[in-house]
Amino acid sequence: MSGIGATGFILLVIVALLLFGPNKLPELGRAFGRTLREFKKGANGILEEPQEAAPRRVDVSSQETEQPKAERRLPE
Repeated sequence: MSGIGATGFILLVIVALLLFGPNKLPELGRAFGRTLREFKKGANGILEEPQEAAPRRVDVSSQETEQPKAERRLPE
């Protein structure tokens, strides 16, 4: 809140009270908190994904690439 300051925060609370009323604000705060918690959980899940999901690079020796592969034919 370094950009808003105390006066801006008080003004924001007053506007929210006028728009939503005192009865609706706690419900909105809880919903916002749940949404923020789910967003953080999802962001942490993405950042902590195991590296196994990424495709692995497989090194193939030159001998393996030079050997001819057996041909497969479909039955006629």
